[in-house]
Amino acid sequence: MSLKFETPITEVPLFHQGKVRDMYDLGDSFLMVASDRLSAFDVVLPTPIPGKGKILNQLSLFWFKQLGMKNHLITADVNEYPEVLKKHADYLRGRSMIVKKANRHSVECIVRGYIVGSGWKDYQKTGKICGHVLPENLQLCQKLEKPLYTPSTKPDVGHDENISFEQTFDIVGEKVATTLRDMSLEIYTKARDYAASKGIILADTKFEFGEIDGETILIDEVLTPDSSRYWPADKYQVGKNQESFDKQYIRDWLETLDWGKCYPGPEIPADVVKNTLDKYIEIFVRLTGKQPEL
Repeated sequence: MSLKFETPITEVPLFHQGKVRDMYDLGDSFLMVASDRLSAFDVVLPTPIPGKGKILNQLSLFWFKQLGMKNHLITADVNEYPEVLKKHADYLRGRSMIVKKANRHSVECIVRGYIVGSGWKDYQKTGKICGHVLPENLQLCQKLEKPLYTPSTKPDVGHDENISFEQTFDIVGEKVATTLRDMSLEIYTKARDYAASKGIILADTKFEFGEIDGETILIDEVLTPDSSRYWPADKYQVGKNQESFDKQYIRDWLETLDWGKCYPGPEIPADVVKNTLDKYIEIFVRLTGKQPEL
């Protein structure tokens, strides 16, 4: 399915189009472009959020530097891009990066520090989250004693499926699976502690990893409001849904509609578009201390 709001690059071959990002093949590297598309419940909605891609890209760049973990970034400076891309410099500035080619591990690495979302639904039904047995009588949005690593499959099409840590052995092997778990928990802990210093709760997040020359590195986006739940610490109250700086606002709005969570998604009203962008801008400013370049 061709997605709306495609990026305008035609001079180099499109390698892969995700729900939000377009990957172009530069030979020995990829150009990764963050579009303004927004997906929810695995459906790309028909209304873009203008500037959203730039916020995602710039926040990922911030976190790559902040975390100090090996990752796929080569450059995000359009002045260093190949000549063939220069005509698109104004479009690419702030919303793109050139990255190393890595073999993607087909596991989505999710870390949960609080019980919310699908984890809360799982717990209500089974007393567990993705196979992890939890204490009785936990409340919605309660902080977990320890962060949980809850991986899922990463299919090219269709919905992700929660799986156990042991099931990832069959996908990537036990050694790599253990590395993915340990790196995910380490990154979450670093990011959680940094966010806390800015008055922000990082409730949960998801990572993707790839391999270059036998080494596992961080790839794709990292710790953006598309891939993470961010809550203001001063408004946190256990037992209820939290105010958030992420896609939860859109999810909550969608839940009020008579919509089957399948294509085509509903158009987003102008006020909901603005409120969504405002939330993305606010979390960027709170975390980085700067305004995004939009």
